Amino acid sequence: MQHGKYRFIVGFLAVPLGLYALFVVWPFIQSIYYSFTDWTGLSPEFKMVGFDNYSRMLDDDIFWKSLQHSLLFALLLPVVTIGLALFFAFMINVGGRRRKGGPVVSGVRGSSFYKIVYFFPQVLSIAIVALLFQFAYNPDSGAINSLLRGIGLDSVQPLWLGDPNLALWCVMAVLVWSTVGFFVVLFSAGMASIPADLYEAALLDGANRITTFFRITLPLLWDTVQSGWVYMGILALGAESFAVVGIMTTGPGGPDYSTTVMVLYVYQKAFRDGQAAYATTIGVALLVVTLAFAAIVMRLGRRERLEY
Repeated sequence: MQHGKYRFIVGFLAVPLGLYALFVVWPFIQSIYYSFTDWTGLSPEFKMVGFDNYSRMLDDDIFWKSLQHSLLFALLLPVVTIGLALFFAFMINVGGRRRKGGPVVSGVRGSSFYKIVYFFPQVLSIAIVALLFQFAYNPDSGAINSLLRGIGLDSVQPLWLGDPNLALWCVMAVLVWSTVGFFVVLFSAGMASIPADLYEAALLDGANRITTFFRITLPLLWDTVQSGWVYMGILALGAESFAVVGIMTTGPGGPDYSTTVMVLYVYQKAFRDGQAAYATTIGVALLVVTLAFAAIVMRLGRRERLEY
């Protein structure tokens, strides 16, 4: 069985690793290289400028604003999204009352329907979701202010996306709404694989639902939660936040840069301002932030693996 083992492994890995190196690793290396130049993104000619772009980045107030917003997304969005997803998944799979003649552990009534409802936003493109909520947040004809007027709260008519103090929170609410369903399905699959005997034994010993969640469900589901945390953080730092902020907000990134995130700032500098080298510098900073976030979550979430 050992004969030709390494040739067999290399034969399967050579092409995938080659493609990964070509389309993932090499662009990263190119970006780091261009961050030390004055390349505009349009001209084939450029020269090396050393650390000038990094010095400029450290003195850029808008960069620090975008970094602050991205870190807020990375820290807060996973907490809210995964917390809600765990609660919904627990209620769907374990949180129901025992029915006569039914299993000891079951979900709430209509749990199959709730799974479809929670997952429905995943069927929609993030661009469609952003456009729908852009209309809903419209201060004059949007659904939210119309509802407030309908219940007699005419004096409460926020500008929502036009208010620098509210715009970022409005964007975060959309990101939570659009992603929580995916994690509900993910955690539901993990909970479905936990033996019902564990829950039955805990309930017979007098444990309530809260105790079973923190003593059984969460420890046995921890690896899935940790992976979901990293995945949600990467979404918050990358494509999801870029799409929602870019479509919903004025500018985009406004008002007064109150919703600008790092990935949007990279796009604006590269394609709007023709400063590709500076954009790659911000991209390198975004790479460092993303890797640091993933490393911290994996380190803090490390615990002994439980098996059943």
